[in-house]
Amino acid sequence: MAIDRQGTGLTIIRMALGVFFIFEGLGKIRWFTDPSLLSSQLSGWLQDAAAGSYSQHYLQRIAIPFANVFARLVPLGELTSGAALLLGVWTPFFAFVAFFMALNFQFASGALFRYSFLTSGYGLPVLGSTLGLAVGGVRMPWSIRGGGSPRATPAPRSSPKQG
Repeated sequence: MAIDRQGTGLTIIRMALGVFFIFEGLGKIRWFTDPSLLSSQLSGWLQDAAAGSYSQHYLQRIAIPFANVFARLVPLGELTSGAALLLGVWTPFFAFVAFFMALNFQFASGALFRYSFLTSGYGLPVLGSTLGLAVGGVRMPWSIRGGGSPRATPAPRSSPKQG
């Protein structure tokens, strides 16, 4: 019996991203009581945004007007998604939630449109990993919903020789 190497590899990515998002959420826990921390970060990004850019429009029309709501949703979403990914609960759903949150930050900060996005550990690796888990993160080893212990795959059967 062979261990499911692909499932185990995806599980390692899932668990590492879970820890990542838990600590990202813990770093933003003060936003619950002080939404101005997020508001000031968004205002700084707005000052740096090019006039007429997508980021500027997003910040002015969505992010800044609803900063008080996002200041509570973001840490809650990161902590919840991180815990779910770590434990393997509804992996595709929570991976997509994590992808969407990370994409929003990359978009709002303008990082999505810079070369540095491709070399930043917060950019393409996080978005690619979360999107990959959203698409293929089902029935994974060491998941509460999806497989338990590492899956063993039966060895290929040899066909009887004709002859």
